[in-house]
Amino acid sequence: MLPSRLYLLTSTSSMLTLRPATAADLPAILRIVRHVVPLMQASGNQQWSLDYPNEEVFRRDLERGHLWVAELDGRVAAAAALTHNDQDPEYAQADWDPLEPALVTHRLAVDPAAQGQGLAAALLGQAEELARQQNLRVLRVDTNSENQATQCLFPKLGYRFVGEITLAFRPGLRFFCYEKWVG
Repeated sequence: MLPSRLYLLTSTSSMLTLRPATAADLPAILRIVRHVVPLMQASGNQQWSLDYPNEEVFRRDLERGHLWVAELDGRVAAAAALTHNDQDPEYAQADWDPLEPALVTHRLAVDPAAQGQGLAAALLGQAEELARQQNLRVLRVDTNSENQATQCLFPKLGYRFVGEITLAFRPGLRFFCYEKWVG
């Protein structure tokens, strides 16, 4: 297991810890998703639903060692799956090399009570650190075309827009893809 990383968030004087998730974190992660989904949907972002992402998806992430959490003052406040080339064939629609090995961020969720404190950026920073440790040169992420917050965040962190895709398992939705080279 990789060591956790500690940060002091100076704007709030809170302690942030990034670490691999454990099975004990699943209830907190599912609680975050239950709070996030209605807010996403109310803003017109239908990327997630009451059915997805669900416990089975997060358990699979956990079993593969891909699930990470951000703890704020000892409480799980955000999570993300940091995977390896875990992308459906439709991702070939984006303007990137599908054969280039990449670290891919999926299922990034921040507790609404902790939003605006840099947790999403910290998890994306952890993805960058993992990519470097694993000699991967590319980071990838996608977001629903209606998710304005992430569309602002990704370019601010050095990601470039590489196209729009559709996914068969999420009919009627459009997804914007972003990529960042780190090596």
